[in-house]
Parts: sequence; C-alpha cells; structure tokens
Amino acid sequence: MNQQRAHGPLVVLALDAGDAALIEQWADEGHLPTIKGLLDRGVQSRLTGPELVSENGIWVSLFSGLSRAQHGYYYWRPLKPGTYELELSNQRVDSAVPFWGHLRHTAMRVAVVDVPETHCTAGVPGVQVANWAPHNARFAGYSVPASLFADLKTRFGSPLGVEEQVGSTFDEDVQIYKGLLKQIEQKAAICHHLLSRDRLDLVVLGFHESHIAGHQFWKYSDRSSMPVNSGGRLTHATRDVYQAIDRVFGALLEQLPKNSTAVVVSNMGLQEDYPNLELTQAFCRQLGYHRMQQHSNSWPAIPRLARRLIPQSWQQAISSMLPDAFHGRMLSREWLGGTDWSATTVFPIPAYFLGFLRVNLRGREPQGVVEPGPEYRQLLERIEADLKRLIDPETGRPAIGYIARTVDHYNTAPHESLPDIFFDWAPTPYPKRRIEHPRAILEQKDMFFNRDTRHNLCGFFAAAGPGISPQGRVLKLSVLDVAPTCLRLMGQMVPESMQGTVASDILA
Repeated sequence: MNQQRAHGPLVVLALDAGDAALIEQWADEGHLPTIKGLLDRGVQSRLTGPELVSENGIWVSLFSGLSRAQHGYYYWRPLKPGTYELELSNQRVDSAVPFWGHLRHTAMRVAVVDVPETHCTAGVPGVQVANWAPHNARFAGYSVPASLFADLKTRFGSPLGVEEQVGSTFDEDVQIYKGLLKQIEQKAAICHHLLSRDRLDLVVLGFHESHIAGHQFWKYSDRSSMPVNSGGRLTHATRDVYQAIDRVFGALLEQLPKNSTAVVVSNMGLQEDYPNLELTQAFCRQLGYHRMQQHSNSWPAIPRLARRLIPQSWQQAISSMLPDAFHGRMLSREWLGGTDWSATTVFPIPAYFLGFLRVNLRGREPQGVVEPGPEYRQLLERIEADLKRLIDPETGRPAIGYIARTVDHYNTAPHESLPDIFFDWAPTPYPKRRIEHPRAILEQKDMFFNRDTRHNLCGFFAAAGPGISPQGRVLKLSVLDVAPTCLRLMGQMVPESMQGTVASDILA
C-alpha cells in the first residue's frame, strides 16, 4: 500500500552532462543561486556505481533504477544482438520504465519535459513531452497526450533544434550560443504553461543545453589547455547557459508550493580528450584478435575518404536524410566487412572515445569460435593484460584508465547485448596518434571527427526540502539509488525490479 505524502510535489532538474565540479564552483561563486540554495539547505553527493562505464545509458539506469545488465543499453550505435551488424539507437529503452511510469495506477499527476534517455509512458496521469529540444535533432518529438506536442508548437512556436557542431567557426559558435539561450527561454515558457494548468505531484525537467554548451564552448574556457581568444564574448558561454537554466529552475520553484522537495541531478561531466576510435580498432587487429580475410576489398575506405572531403555541416545534413537502417549497414561494412570470423576471437564495437570489445562467443555470435566457460575467461584475462601493457610514448604512462569485464562488473553471464569488456583510454590534451605495446604499434591517422572533449563519468546529485535531511555533503550516492529514493519521497512503494535502494540516510 502506498504511504501518505506529508509534503508538496517532488521537482527534479535533470542537467544533461552538468559537470559536477563546475556546478559546485559556480554555485559557491554565486552564479547559480537556485542550486546554491539547495546545497546550503539540503544534501549533495557525487554519483557513483557500476553504471558509470559508458556515457550512454546512465540516465536510463538513473531514472529506471535498472542496471545495464537489465536494460542492455550502452551506446547510441550498438551491435545488434545475434548479428555482426551495427544499428543506430533511438535511445528509447522500452524495458526500462522511468520511475514515474510506476505511478500509472495512482492519483499522482506528473509533468515531464525533455528528460534525457527516457520515453513517454502511457497511462500516467498528467503530461509528458519528449525530445522538444534533444541533444540530437534526429530524435522525433512526441508527447502524452499525443495532441499536446502540436498544441505547444502552435502556442510557443516550433522547436529551435540547436545542435552541437564540430569544427565550427567563431561566428557559428556565437549563433549556437544565442540559440541555446533562446531555446532555454522557449522551454521555460512551456514549463510555466504546463505547471499552471494542473495540481502536480511530480515535475521532471530535462535540459540538454548544458551538454551542448559544454562541448561547443570548451575551447574558449580556461579549462582548455589551449584556449581560443574570443575577445571575451564566449569565455563564459558555458557558465551563461548553466545560469540561464538555474534561473528557470528557480522561477519554476517559485510557481510551485513552498513545501516542494527539489532535486538537481546530472549524469556526467566533461574533460579534455580527443577521439580514440582507430586505436581501439588497431588494438584488436595488430594483436591478432580481429582477423581480416586476405583478399578483402577496399570498399570500407570509401566512407572514410568521403568524411575527409565533405565538410562536417554537409555530412550532418546528408546524414539526417538517410534512414537509420542505411547508417547501420554502412557502419557495419566499414568496420566489420572483410572479417575472417573463423579466426576472430574479439572484435571492436566502434566508439569515438571509450573502448567496447565483444568476444566472438560460440552460441551467441552467428559464427562464434570462443567456447563459453574457461576459454572465455582466459581470453578476457589475456585482453586485459594486453590493454594494461599499452603505453602512451608522449608521457611514458599507461594509455588505459579503467578496464571492466562485464561478467564481473555486473555479476552476470556473458551478456546478449553488452560488450564483454568496457575500457577507457586515458584522456590527454592532444590527439593520441601512436600507442606502443611490446608486440605492436597502434597508430591513428583518420581523425575525421576531431572534437576536443569527451565525458568524465562522474554524476552529481543535490536535494533540499521537507523530505530531505540537511546534511550537506554526503558519501557517494549510487546512480541506481536515485529512482527508488524519488519514489519513496513521493510516498510510493519501490518495485522489486529496481536494483538500487532507498537512500534512507538523506531522508528526513
């Protein structure tokens, strides 16, 4: 039976890629007064746990309370289970119901807007809007009720669709900066409208603008190893975006009852680094894990040549017009075409920054050769040993940060969807062109996607209100504990499927 609530609504701000260190710094300096108020009155914590091995899927776990081993989502371009084909994900993991989906049979009313990596859940009282201003405009917007999205477009205008742009000019960055601030204003108006229409028990608001700004304006900030002089115009652009979101959050809290409980949560932050895509491929091929047929054709070189010759903005425009299935076929041919599967024990799932390795396991892969059991375990040990022997000659230090074996990390059998090994290339303020191993030299030449930032896998949590014990900074909170804790704050039972536990020590 549900517990009776003794206080006002729960209000959650999901700050996509909101950097924990910057949030704390700018709050302390007075730039984020709304968040600063939460820190002073409530609790704050860094988020941790086994889900933090890949940037994609953290929000899925955070809002559903399900581990990666349960929902299987780890990247926007995953391997299609049971095949050697890659596919583009729509980030909609239907099996991972966000915690508000468990309010279907209650009288609780919700307003959910633009929450990253979640989907609208039918049957929940209230309103839900997905992908109004997503990080990637290829994700189609929709709502529950279905008519709401069109109504919002009529009232507030069409979504602005501001996106990150790699290789942009200064003038383009200025336009993106202005567009992000305008997009935040538009979303603020939408949120004020939705909150004014009904009595609400839960409000969850997502802002992708912090994510886009973090990447786009890194080069102008003092965190860059080689900051670009913007004449002061974009030096604090990322901070300005955070400030705009903070102001919106404060205004919305003013619109709601004074006894609301407020939560701010982020999935990860940002750090300087460059893509490592070709290094992961070279590791598998140079060390004999991924074998190619002797007479494979040169077709995979064509997409790489096209990317070098065609401007990034044109690539994005062309890509947006092509169906997802076409993307998947192209990527599969480029990366895995010409593979000698009878001699391949491990192959890479291509990712720009992190390393995903998949064992060619008999009974799971179409042409698997590695036997489950001791042979599989011994192979994982050999891969890990080889990864640990990689050295960056620029520093003389290990080239790999962490290594996680999925079967051990999640205490599971070899997973149908997940890579068998997650690993992290140690971040550097320069492109890693050459990595050394005692038996091989790994080289990276094709830097067509030359972004200067990637995510650090450290999330942030802060909360204050009648349901929260004012303890200040607390020990690290698990990503998986957020969803059950939110349900408890609403006086609801926690489903047995959730892997996390209620963080009782922070509750009043």
